[in-house]
Amino acid sequence: MTSLVLTVVGADRAGLVATVAEVVDAHGGNWERSELAELSGTFAGVIEVSVPPQRADELREALTVVDGFVTVVVPTGQAAVPSTERRLVVRVLGNDRPGIVREITAVLSGSGISIERMTTSSRDAAMAGGRLFEAAVTASVPVSTDVDAVVSRLEDLATDIQVDVQVLAAD
Repeated sequence: MTSLVLTVVGADRAGLVATVAEVVDAHGGNWERSELAELSGTFAGVIEVSVPPQRADELREALTVVDGFVTVVVPTGQAAVPSTERRLVVRVLGNDRPGIVREITAVLSGSGISIERMTTSSRDAAMAGGRLFEAAVTASVPVSTDVDAVVSRLEDLATDIQVDVQVLAAD
């Protein structure tokens, strides 16, 4: 089987996922895994499908009928985290303000840490007023990285920008 990664981005509408699933199925493909979301009327997703090699080009062509929403990529590299890396989960909670994502991700990137998944949201703070920001980041950490030093930098940053940061081993 050949793996293909589909990206779907566009104005949200009913039946978009069903249309993509029908095209994949009609061309002998199998929906392996996906991350899909709607934000402010825009739909975005990443979908991994497998398809017999002799039908991959046919599937790519068929997906062009989905109103230009779908881009197909043949994955390069290995999807799994190599054994030389570990996973961490970083959780952030605090009063919302510009720059939180930039500052947290700068610490991670500066330490050679790669973000695998990140979810963020903001909501009204029920009792205190204002807005709360929340993030959950799953990241790959090279074995050579001093995790304690990264945690220390994140804790220092959390104090500076007045948020709570929690770092957990994901493995």
